[in-house]
Amino acid sequence: MDDPEPVHLPIEDALDLHAFAPKDVRPVVEEYLKEAAARGFREVRLIHGRGIGVQRASVQALLVGHPLVLRFFDAPPERGGWGATVVVLRV
Repeated sequence: MDDPEPVHLPIEDALDLHAFAPKDVRPVVEEYLKEAAARGFREVRLIHGRGIGVQRASVQALLVGHPLVLRFFDAPPERGGWGATVVVLRV
C-alpha cells in the first residue's frame, strides 16, 4: 500500500492539533515551529484541547529546551486557556 500524499497546511499563527493522530503530533509540531520561525512569526498558539491533559503534556514536553522556543505558557482564557499553549519563538 502506498503512503498517502503529504497534506500541506497554511502556516498561520495557530495550529489546531485536534485533526492529528497522537503519533503524528510531534513531527507536525516540529515542522510547524520550523516553518513559523522561517516566516518570521514571533508567537504562535498550539491548540491541543483540554481533555485530561495528555496532549497538552506531550506538546509542552516537546517545547522544553527546543532550540526555536524562547518560552511558552498556557493561553489566556480568551485564546483557549489551558486548552492551548502560546509559544514565543526565537527569531
